[in-house]
Amino acid sequence: MVTLKNQAELDQMRAAGQVVGATLRRVADAVEPGVSLAELDAVGAACIKEHGADPSFLGYHPQWADAPYPATLCLSVNDVVVHGLPNGRRLKDGDILSIDCGAIVGGYHGDAAVTVPVGRVDDAAERLMKVTREALTAAIAMAVPGGRLGDVSHAVESAARPYGLLEGCGGHGIGTAMHEDPHVPNTGRPGRGMRLREGLVIAIEPMLIESGADAGRTLADGWSVATADGSRAAHFEHTVAITADGPEILTQ
Repeated sequence: MVTLKNQAELDQMRAAGQVVGATLRRVADAVEPGVSLAELDAVGAACIKEHGADPSFLGYHPQWADAPYPATLCLSVNDVVVHGLPNGRRLKDGDILSIDCGAIVGGYHGDAAVTVPVGRVDDAAERLMKVTREALTAAIAMAVPGGRLGDVSHAVESAARPYGLLEGCGGHGIGTAMHEDPHVPNTGRPGRGMRLREGLVIAIEPMLIESGADAGRTLADGWSVATADGSRAAHFEHTVAITADGPEILTQ
């Protein structure tokens, strides 16, 4: 069921989004060759706690998972697209790292992601990250009252190609639950799908694959989703409110 948020609810979601934005910046600043994913997760956990918020991901247990998510952040390196588990792996110069964070304030969630370089990366990695950011920006611009969900999806796809888009994955509604209706695909036709209304809040999240393939595979940890062909991926996400004045990014 799709829910529309009133001003008081948007205020809570804006507060949650600000915690997410602050946490992503702090973790990104800590990224360097030699740091472990577990150490970065601890940085994220400390930042969320410092702001008096709770992590959205820790303990999250969807039906398809064998066990609850055991960490604060999703940290996905190189060919891991989403849901990468923080562990003892140490980052190397030339890696790219996707950082996905969720936080709860007053019972409402914020959710966002960025992909950052580790040390010096090659031109292809820089372009992959740049195009993924551009796909998110293009999609956000379409999140206006009276538009259609397909307009948002089509904007992602148009900006992303010829890169691949992880099959079956996309954004989602968000509020008192981290994942609410509607599903926000990363491919679609303009002018189709549900009409966008003031008060709807959605997380838009392009996930681009360098090789142009769309297929992914779940790794043995039961959470991490990697590209099927081993090529690199990038992931950017914002929580966006549809308002009378246009789209408002809540996770700044």
